[in-house]
Amino acid sequence: MLTLPAEERIRVRYREHVEPVDDAIRLLRRLVAEEAPLLADNEAVEAVGRLHAQVAGYGPLEPLCCDDGVSDVLVNGPGEVWIERRGVLERSGISISADEIATVIERVLGPLGLRADRANPIVDGRLPDGSRISVVLAPLAVDGPVVSIRRFGTRAFALTDFCEPEVAGVLERYVLGRANIVVYGGTGSGKTTLLNALSSCIPPMQRIVTIEDAAELRLPTENLVRLEARPANGEGAGRVTIRELIRAALRLRPDRIVVGDVRGAEALDMVWAMSTGHEGSLTTLHADTALDALA
Repeated sequence: MLTLPAEERIRVRYREHVEPVDDAIRLLRRLVAEEAPLLADNEAVEAVGRLHAQVAGYGPLEPLCCDDGVSDVLVNGPGEVWIERRGVLERSGISISADEIATVIERVLGPLGLRADRANPIVDGRLPDGSRISVVLAPLAVDGPVVSIRRFGTRAFALTDFCEPEVAGVLERYVLGRANIVVYGGTGSGKTTLLNALSSCIPPMQRIVTIEDAAELRLPTENLVRLEARPANGEGAGRVTIRELIRAALRLRPDRIVVGDVRGAEALDMVWAMSTGHEGSLTTLHADTALDALA
């Protein structure tokens, strides 16, 4: 078994490695072999995986973020981590300390050019794989730093995964007929997944502009423009809202506009766009009923 002094030496050598690290696993394998040459093969593999989570991954959250069955990783502060699996919240059996949470936040947000501190305690970002991360720090989070990772699903769903073929056919005809469609529902109900499936029915040569807080839509079309809102930087400057992006999209000659999530004043711009020559646009919003969605 790899000793704690050896682990610490490996972590130090990894951090001091001056050349670009194209393959963190390969570098760690070499360092483990040099620092602990007597380890059995299975022990070396385990040590490399554990060290990779510590120095390049998400620490204790790494196995959860690599589990394809987990859709949400939820840190409520120091203590046990919760997850959502197949739509059901459950305990993960993994605990995380305050220092480990701070390390994960710094490691995740740093490459994104974002910073979370007392002056900027609420931060949202998109990870390289398309997953979304939301962070809330103390004193706003009373019991310690809160982290929510909504993992990006790699599987593409067809309309028939949501409903019977007859209903899927009706929805497809609505999309092809350029009906404006609003998908509503609660958090985690599958709005974006359904929006992806509906968008796949759009003829491939039509020009589509997608607008999202965090880019999740994956549309199989050739003429696609993807726009993503941007939060303010640490100095409070540089913010670009969805409302501004909708207005910009109107100047990009779209056949259709697809907005990932309408939550505020941009609803007015979206309705205006739908009624002024951009029929067949689609969007999602949080609501419990159709009347609530219209309101």
